[in-house]
Amino acid sequence: MAETEKRPILKNRVYLYLTEFFAGMSVMAVELGASRLLAPYFSSSQIVWTIIIGTIMIAMALGNIYGGRTADKNPNPDRLYARIIIAAIWIALIPVLGKYIIILISGILIFAVNNNFLIIAGFVACMVIFVFPLFLLGTVTPSLVKYTVDNLDDNGKLVGNLNAANTIGSIIGTFVPTFISIPAVGTSITFLIFAGILLILSAVYFITSKISMKKIKRLPVGMVIFALCCALGWKSNFAFWQNNLLYEGESIYNYLQVYDDDRAIYFSTNVLFGIQSVYLKEKGLTGYYYDFAMAAPFMSGVNEKDALDILILGNGTGTFATQCERYFDKDLHITGVEIDDKITKLAKEYFELPEDIEVITYDGRAYLNAIDKKYDVIMVDAYQDITIPFQMSSIEFFTLVKDHLKDDGVMVVNMNMKSNAEGGINDYLSDTICQVFSESYYADTSALGNREFFASNNPEMLDVFAKNIEMEEDESLLFMMNRVSDRLTDYEAGDLVMTDDKAPVELLGMRVIDEIIQTEMAYYKGVFKEGGIKAVIENL
Repeated sequence: MAETEKRPILKNRVYLYLTEFFAGMSVMAVELGASRLLAPYFSSSQIVWTIIIGTIMIAMALGNIYGGRTADKNPNPDRLYARIIIAAIWIALIPVLGKYIIILISGILIFAVNNNFLIIAGFVACMVIFVFPLFLLGTVTPSLVKYTVDNLDDNGKLVGNLNAANTIGSIIGTFVPTFISIPAVGTSITFLIFAGILLILSAVYFITSKISMKKIKRLPVGMVIFALCCALGWKSNFAFWQNNLLYEGESIYNYLQVYDDDRAIYFSTNVLFGIQSVYLKEKGLTGYYYDFAMAAPFMSGVNEKDALDILILGNGTGTFATQCERYFDKDLHITGVEIDDKITKLAKEYFELPEDIEVITYDGRAYLNAIDKKYDVIMVDAYQDITIPFQMSSIEFFTLVKDHLKDDGVMVVNMNMKSNAEGGINDYLSDTICQVFSESYYADTSALGNREFFASNNPEMLDVFAKNIEMEEDESLLFMMNRVSDRLTDYEAGDLVMTDDKAPVELLGMRVIDEIIQTEMAYYKGVFKEGGIKAVIENL
């Protein structure tokens, strides 16, 4: 205990509790930051969260073991606070290097694995980026217990208080990034904030202990590296290869990206998969699934009615709502439900969302539970990129949708995980829908692999569709509806039904990702096999 006695700051119980508090707080902040760093590349599904939580628990367990053993062998608190400095430096480097490491790992594994890419790539990325600093922070509690317990009279109380401080820090570290720092300043600065806190904590220890700087070279080196990380990592683009970004940011729920080309403005919540919204600069039909989805109002008799009530669950930036207003000269009452208020703000800033379209900031299913109104058309467009909410995929959810449709009302669901294999996510969704609706048809789009699924309990839905197409005067929309009519296929239902209790949407979605990778990368895998990485680069 000789070294401990030379460090009077360790006799200050408040400082000990602060060390535990900020260590616990930083662990949770890094865990939540990990989910936001990985989400733009791997989604924010339950699979990704499982990988994050699992690898972090591994790191903390190993840290506890190592911290206890090293404290017994060499009870010098200088070593603990030196480890905290290293952890702080590593965390500060994450916003600078993390995205490049993720892309590098993904690029290597895309050639190396054929199945379970999402699981393997996510696990390797977590192990490389996050395990080491959290392993070091896992050494804090057993080390402090060793350095501070000098009698058996109150050791239980001291250990309990230290653990309580760590737990309280973890609790606060859960809420602060989610509700304050990430929405306000982003993931990158959140990492830097907590790295800075750990550096300050260690600096206080070494400075008050009056240790020669020659013996603690890690501290000034750490400060310099931290300063460089602040300069380089405070504004970190996830899609660092794109030069046409109009906006890149984060909200409580999503990574958000707006970019454009000569033709249109696009919105996405993932840098690798999918487009959630598109706005044509010349204000015509988009050429995407939104045009196919406009068949739903025709199936509900839009050209025979004076007014139409439309509900959009997953409004995004309002592409479907805007297109309906543009092409249907009716008394339209359009309500969009979008859980992410920041997306709605982007809709008004970049996508010219009409002011008369009401957007409710709410979860789609919760909104249906809260209202009694019935609609002519309900569009379900809540399946973002590779993330499908299970609570909006079950028989209970689609029953709720049915209850909010008028007798001749139509539901249209945008399914964006098209698979050639039987028993895929779209088969599950379609079979589940058919348990609720008597009429069901689908049309596959030519762009992005989307499928529009139309369902109703009106047996005359197709007759209404054909009749209202004949009444359409806009030539471009008429051409589009005839195109949908040609592709419309009666769905033969199976028994792959999802419920609130059992809806394995993550595993089903992962299978589609594996299929997409195998299909899209087959050519480059052949090139790699023949000529190596150099040949792949030459063919990009």
